[in-house]
Amino acid sequence: MTKKIKIFDLSEQYNNKNLSDEIDKRFKDILHSGQYILGKNVKKLEKKFALILNAKYAVSCNSGTDALILSLRACSIGSGDEVITSPFTYFATAEAIALVGAKPIFADINPHTFNINYKKVESLITKKTKAIMPVHIFGQAAEMIPLKKLCRKYNLKLIEDCAQSFGAKIDKTYTGTLGDFGCFSFFPTKNLGCAGDGGIILTNNSRYANTLMKLRNHGGLTRNIHEYIGYNSRLDELQAAVLIAKLKIVNQLNRNRIKIASLYNKLITNKKIIKPYKKNNYFHVYNQYTIKVENRLKFINHLEKFSIPYGIYYPIPIYKQKAFSGFRYKYKLNNTERICKQCISIPIYPELSNDKVEYISNIINKY
Repeated sequence: MTKKIKIFDLSEQYNNKNLSDEIDKRFKDILHSGQYILGKNVKKLEKKFALILNAKYAVSCNSGTDALILSLRACSIGSGDEVITSPFTYFATAEAIALVGAKPIFADINPHTFNINYKKVESLITKKTKAIMPVHIFGQAAEMIPLKKLCRKYNLKLIEDCAQSFGAKIDKTYTGTLGDFGCFSFFPTKNLGCAGDGGIILTNNSRYANTLMKLRNHGGLTRNIHEYIGYNSRLDELQAAVLIAKLKIVNQLNRNRIKIASLYNKLITNKKIIKPYKKNNYFHVYNQYTIKVENRLKFINHLEKFSIPYGIYYPIPIYKQKAFSGFRYKYKLNNTERICKQCISIPIYPELSNDKVEYISNIINKY
């Protein structure tokens, strides 16, 4: 393998001439228009996004993190409240809860899917609990049906962290439409990414949508009229333009990811490697292709010997992060702590060639 393999390659997507030509044209039109904030591209993106995923409202913002924060704020979650979430996710999930003044409460994960284990959630619900925030990690939906039942039983809000799961489904229902809010990140490495930071929130509740639109814009919709202490969290026109263009091809990009994952599943035959688990009737979009291996350090040394890149998501449970030491957590979540030491992600992106997949699989089989 002479050409260097990357964990992901953002430039290859832009080499798609149809995509690059459309983005270039849209950029030029925006720059000539002089309308850079909350213009026609943002409105068009929000309309298309809601339509594609079958939601009533989509409200864009400047990041997936802010999508979570705005959703928490929209249902008045704050100081003294608790939100149950996963300890095996990017830091931003729990960070958003803490930033609105609430306390993240962590439930252990399913060791096969890496998603929050719904069976561990009910015992954590107290009078302070106001919401459950599942994360659809690596592109596979969490077990939303039992989580929805718990939310109905205890009158809790359900806020989906969909940062890695655009296009993922349970049966025919998309992630982001199963709870009260669906929060997406458009960070460039996501399966639907822009050329910087960006986010969007789905909801079917008109009151929530109206509140979200105010919160993202300094607390108001009319200039100099502020109903809330809000945020400067607007998605800019240039990022919206990139996303409008990518929405046309994202289903094909996801299909490419699934084909690559299927090829890995077929070619990796090493019994020391546990390949990703996919639940029946779940549509997995493989934002990452994450395997498990007992001696990860030894495996990393093997990959590095052959210049195979990798990613480790996530080496430290969130409750063990220094930033959360003030909460004095006393968790010992066995599945989470074991998976944090075993999991490792190998290259997957829509343009990854079959010969590279074959080469990577061959190296893994030699381990």
